This record gives sequence, structure tokens and C-alpha cells, in this order.
Amino acid sequence: MSAVFEKPSLRQRLLPLFQGFDGPLAFAVFMLVCAGLLTMYSSGFDHGTRFVDHGRNMVIAGGILFVVAQIPPQRLMSFAVPLYLTGVALLVAVALFGLTKKGARRWLNLGVVIQPSEILKIAMPLMLAWWFQRREGQLRPLDFLVAGGLLLVPVGLIMKQPDLGTSLLVLASGLSVIFFAGLSWRLILPPVLLGVIGISLLVWYEPQLCADGVRWPVLHDYQQQRICTLLDPSRDPLGKGFHIIQGMIAIGSGGVFGKGFMAGTQTHLEFIPERTTDFIFAAFSEEFGLIGNLLLIVSFLFLIVRGLMIALDAPTLFARLLAGAMSCIFFTYAFVNMGMVSGILPVVGVPLPFISYGGTAMVTLGMGLGILMSVARSKRLVPT
Repeated sequence: MSAVFEKPSLRQRLLPLFQGFDGPLAFAVFMLVCAGLLTMYSSGFDHGTRFVDHGRNMVIAGGILFVVAQIPPQRLMSFAVPLYLTGVALLVAVALFGLTKKGARRWLNLGVVIQPSEILKIAMPLMLAWWFQRREGQLRPLDFLVAGGLLLVPVGLIMKQPDLGTSLLVLASGLSVIFFAGLSWRLILPPVLLGVIGISLLVWYEPQLCADGVRWPVLHDYQQQRICTLLDPSRDPLGKGFHIIQGMIAIGSGGVFGKGFMAGTQTHLEFIPERTTDFIFAAFSEEFGLIGNLLLIVSFLFLIVRGLMIALDAPTLFARLLAGAMSCIFFTYAFVNMGMVSGILPVVGVPLPFISYGGTAMVTLGMGLGILMSVARSKRLVPT
């Protein structure tokens, strides 16, 4: 008597790898990817191989998403401390003997040139989620102070490079974990109130603070100029204010329905600087108008809200904090990029997720989405 074993088909072997994937999250990503490809083709078709490279970066990010989604959250937790320590060590190495380009020391040559600060966008929330998981059920005020110290070390090293955009993203990812871990509102409201007062005073005394020869402590000269330019772009309309002015002109000229696909004059006459990277939102707004902007914003909000829903349904504190932080990273990316292009935030180097050109940022986004998918799968694949 012989047993007959039927060899599983390719579909049967691959199906378990996709089980538990979150459909609504995948749909939100699909909508943003389509918007990104359309916008990149319009703004970058005559910009070398930008469109092809953008598509390649999306495929790479998709592969990273798929691989990371296969790793359960409890396994991701084991990477937290090594990844954080490696990232901080590399940041120290950058400060000591990193490569300097355009006045910023952000890169390290290890046979290949890398930007270690990008590691902390993922390592920071991993580390803090691991820390609070270890302290679950016995949280004290001292634990939040330790978490703040773990956050301030890499943020300070990144700001010293200087890289305000990346430091802002790392800071936002870390603060979101600390907030979701249960930080009291009594500790949150005072700095928020001080920030509002500080911004109000800055706007009120802008003529005096931004006068020639006045130097601000802490901030670098270029950071001070960016803030002053934000408050009054007309101070230097053909220089430091050019980016903001042209971005606002492009957004306003799009009107309600936009000028149409590939019909943006500001974009194709090259009035918009960095039209395929940091200022691609201006190119999108000119061609697709207010309606297109609303659809894009709704897509981002849907992705963020879905990520927060995944966090709420996560099986462990670590998974909940990590998924919440990943969702806040997407919010910070989108809010800061749209804000700086619209003239309500200073110009910093933060791309628009899935829309802007950039390989490193796309890899980071793929990892973040993979973590969200991993958390979603961990809940759905738990035996009942």
C-alpha cells in the first residue's frame, strides 16, 4: 500500500505569505502610489530617468514591505536595542569623520556612502516601544525621563550635522511613542503652551528679530534665514524666498480643478525648484487643483487612521506603540512637506510620501508599512 502525496501548487505555497495582510491599508497605499507615479511622470518625464527610477524605488519599497511583514512583532522587538545602538554609534562616527557636502556633515563612507540618520527613523520608535514594553505595569515618571534621554541623544546628534528635517521626523516618531505610552497631559500642555507663545512673539517681533546683523542662539544661520523667509518671503524674492513664493503661486494657479495632467506652466517652465523632490506637492496642486489636493489629503488621512486602528487592535503593548509611531511618522512626513510648500512651515528637507523622488525615504516608508502589516497580521493570525 503506497501513499500518494500531492505536491502543493505555487499558489498554495505563496498564499500563506499574504494571509493576514490588511486590505484597507494596502488600498490606501495603492491610491498614493498611483498619485505618485502620475505626478512623477508629469514633473519628471524630461528630468533624466527620474520617472523610471521612482518606479524602481517603489518596487524595492514593496519588496521590503513584503519581507518585513513576514516578521512577527515579537521578533522585531529583538532588533530594537542592536539597531538603536548601531544607529547612535554611526551618528557619532559621522560627527567625528563624516563626509561634508554643501556645508552639512551627514554621510559616512563605509565602502558605500550611507546616511546613518535614516536608520533612526525606524530604530527610535523600535527602541522606545521596547523600553515601555519592558516597563509595562510598573511605569514611573523616571521611565519617561529615561525615554526622553534615549530620544534626545540621536536627535541632538542629527541636529548638529545639521539636518533639521530628519531630526524633526526622528523627534516626532519618538514623542509619539512616549505619548501613546501614557504621558500625562499635565506634562504635555505646558511645552505646547510655551510653543504657541513663542511663535506668537516671533511673528509679532519679526521685523526686529530678522533685521540684518541679528543672530539667534542655538540655530544655525541657514535655519534662522529659513524661519525669517517663512515669515516674510518678500524679503528676498529672488533668493531665499524664491522657493516659497513659487510654490504658493503654483498652488494658487491650480484653482479648483487644476490645469490638467502635464499642463502645469509653473512646473514645466521650471519656475518650481526641486519639482520632483521636496516641492512636488506644488506641481501636483497646479495640475490637479483643490479637488486633487483634497483627494490626496483624504488618502493620507485614510492611511494614517487605518494605521492607528491597527495599533488599537494590536495584541501587545510593544506592537501597539510601534504601530502608532509608524502612523505618526506618515502624518509628520505629509504635514511638514505640504506645510512648507504652502508657506506655513519653514523649508526643510522632508519628502512627500510616495509622491516625492528619493530612494532612501522610499526604503524607510516601505519598512514602516511592513511594520504596520506585521502588526496587523499578528492579530489576524493569532489562533482563536
